[in-house]
Amino acid sequence: MHLRHTITATLGALALVVTLSASASAATGDFSYKIVGLDGSPQSVTLHDPDSPACITLPEVADPDASEPAFAPHNDTDTWAMVFTEDGCTGDSWTLRPHGHPATDRLKLRSVYFTDRH
Repeated sequence: MHLRHTITATLGALALVVTLSASASAATGDFSYKIVGLDGSPQSVTLHDPDSPACITLPEVADPDASEPAFAPHNDTDTWAMVFTEDGCTGDSWTLRPHGHPATDRLKLRSVYFTDRH
C-alpha cells in the first residue's frame, strides 16, 4: 500500500513538472529593431529567444515623453510578431511573419507581441 502511494505521488509530481515546463516557452531566434541613441545616431537592439506568447514593451522606447519610437523591426524568430505603436501592446499594429525580411524605417513600434498564431 505504501509503495502505491509513493508511485502515485511520484507520477503526480512528474506530471506537474511536465505541465509547468511546457507552459513556459520562447520564440526561437532573434527579434531586432533600431532606436535613436543619445547621440542621435541609430543603434540596433536584439531580443534573443523572446518569451512567447508574451507582450514585450521595448524598454528603450517605453516612455513617449523621453524617446522616439523604435523603428525597422526584423522578426527572425520562428513565431509571428505583432508590433504596436504604443507600450503594452496597444495602439496601431502590424504583423510580421516568422523569419521575414526587415521592415522599413517607417514602421514605428514601442511594444511587440509574440505568438504562434497570426
